[in-house]
Amino acid sequence: MQLFTTAEAARYLRLKERKIYEMVAEGTVPCTKVTGRWLFPKAELDHWLASSVTRPAGMTLPDRAPIIAGSHDPLLEWAMRESGCGLAMLAVGSEAGLARFVAGEAIAAAMHLHALEDPGADANVTVVAGRNDMQDAVLIGFCRREQGFLLAPGNPLKIATIEDAIAKGARMALRPAGAGAQLLLLSLLHRAKATLDRLAAVSPVCPTGPDIAQAIRAGRADVGIATRSVANAAGLDFVPIVWEPFDLLMRQHDYFRPAMQALIRFFRSDELIARAQEMGGFDLSDSGKVRYVV
Repeated sequence: MQLFTTAEAARYLRLKERKIYEMVAEGTVPCTKVTGRWLFPKAELDHWLASSVTRPAGMTLPDRAPIIAGSHDPLLEWAMRESGCGLAMLAVGSEAGLARFVAGEAIAAAMHLHALEDPGADANVTVVAGRNDMQDAVLIGFCRREQGFLLAPGNPLKIATIEDAIAKGARMALRPAGAGAQLLLLSLLHRAKATLDRLAAVSPVCPTGPDIAQAIRAGRADVGIATRSVANAAGLDFVPIVWEPFDLLMRQHDYFRPAMQALIRFFRSDELIARAQEMGGFDLSDSGKVRYVV
């Protein structure tokens, strides 16, 4: 996520810094305060600007980029390719994908969010329902996935819980802030009354689940969180944590576009079912179904 300082936000918006501070005080510009400094997420500023545009009556909205931004999933990536939908995947993590979708930079967001208090809660629906900028959005189910700890073959450190990882000083591979797997890790730490600094985290962070697997296979890390399918593909041990919903969020009118319809039709295909069974760790019961409408 790109963050602007007050001076950078003023230049970006072509306003004086004093005006930015006035708007912060009035609560009329999107911002956040970190260690006493005001920061301005670029994606939120872009959405704020776009949502305040005055258009002539009857003017159609510009088409969104044919990109599904958000969480990476190997089965979704395969389905997008095999369906011939023509859409591209941008793996930036669940929260960043949602921000890009809200800013109008992507036709859909791929998400598997997790609540801090309960990693098993349906956070995707909760987050969408709690926003005030989703008036015409629809949440389409893709699958439920089994998330867990990835470990070297044989699980040499005998890790079964986050408490084990902390107690044994296991080197933990992390995902970027806002990624669904990282949100799950924070939820596990919260329930264990622990924080990230208790972990022996390795760097750099891993952009996707397969990168977690590679870090473990290369001996750079002992453990990380990813899906069973990733563990199976890499020949790693897997300790399950939770089954999670993995959804696509889109505008209702984009749902009916040919590219999105081609993908959603493929969600119900025998080819996808066979591929999911081969990869392991997927439940396609909700695939293609409308899970929430705003």
